[in-house]
Amino acid sequence: MADDADRVAELLHEAAETHHAVYRITDGEDPDWASWYADWLLDLSELPGVLGARPVRSQLVHALVQLDRDYAATSPEERWEDWYAARLGALLGA
Repeated sequence: MADDADRVAELLHEAAETHHAVYRITDGEDPDWASWYADWLLDLSELPGVLGARPVRSQLVHALVQLDRDYAATSPEERWEDWYAARLGALLGA
């Protein structure tokens, strides 16, 4: 499971880098970032394979928004990618 969480963290990091490049004109600013991440993670990454199932897009969007809120509220010391990855499977029921 730790390997899967590490791979999910890598995919989240890759999504962030790609998102920033795509939204460079706005310096990465995108109020609907979770929808963009969900599309990229589901259609252009190995996330469904790592999770063992393809999540419903809306469920992934909701999970990403919830993780963002929880991360901001708790201010953990670990990287956001690692923190999200450790919790994403549970939120998606995987």
